[in-house]
Amino acid sequence: MRAHLGDQLVIESPTTGATRRDGEIVGLHHADGTPPYDVRWSDTHEVTLVFPGPDAHVRHLEHRPETTHEPSRTSVDEPGVVSDRTPPYGTPNPGDIGRRVATERERQKLTRTETARRARMAPDYLAYLEEQPADPSLATLIRLADALGTSVAALKGGGLDLPPGQGLALLHPQLRDLSPDECRTRLSTHGVGRVAVSTPDGPAIVPVNYEVVGGAIAFRTAPESVPAAAVGSDVAFEVDHLDEAMSQGWSVLVVGPARVVTSPDAVRRLADRAHTKPWAGGEREMWVSIQPTRITGRRISPADR
Repeated sequence: MRAHLGDQLVIESPTTGATRRDGEIVGLHHADGTPPYDVRWSDTHEVTLVFPGPDAHVRHLEHRPETTHEPSRTSVDEPGVVSDRTPPYGTPNPGDIGRRVATERERQKLTRTETARRARMAPDYLAYLEEQPADPSLATLIRLADALGTSVAALKGGGLDLPPGQGLALLHPQLRDLSPDECRTRLSTHGVGRVAVSTPDGPAIVPVNYEVVGGAIAFRTAPESVPAAAVGSDVAFEVDHLDEAMSQGWSVLVVGPARVVTSPDAVRRLADRAHTKPWAGGEREMWVSIQPTRITGRRISPADR
């Protein structure tokens, strides 16, 4: 079996001969066109490595003359050579890898065409990687990292365990206030936030798993824990999100009195609807509720230009 980029791999039913699945061959692992192939399936648009079996055959399509590209340090028979056919995709919904690729490319002021040329892939396929939650092969990532002067680990988010905020700042940042409705939307219904309290040893800020119920923020804790010091006083509660790939994010601050939830029915309802148990573990069956009296937020993003 031999194929060219852009050919169709067809898998047929061994009993009826009808097509069960087909996809475009977007990657060759051998210069002579022999298997295995990287195939983008027509039903899911996902790319997988395929070792064709006896129920598969290649449907050859008419090929245009190949375009001469500048030589690359990557040999021509390296896995993951990409088709120059346009992959099907719709509304942009980039994955983490695609956003990192796009951000690094824009920081270096490179066009998709130039980046694709350096990485020895089609601009349309690079557009797909940047705009869809794709899962490119290791060979593709190696070529992209080489073209962008970075590493595969960086494109895959290898620095996610580092303290946040170490990425490069936006060239044209825009800082704006969020409306109360936008703040409530970002608080969502659950997650991890930080509560600021006063303790006998001084101020403290601790993370807690929280829920949003009826506009109030509720979290579980233990009676003698630091978060329990919030009870009976006005406290600050903060939630934020940092997008390291795009160097942008938002922060929401809630201020209000904290009270213990004492009603057995209310405690039971909170426990039943809780999305997760406290990450800190242990016995944390006391529910504390913060009723917002003030809610503010800010967002940093690229300026509209």
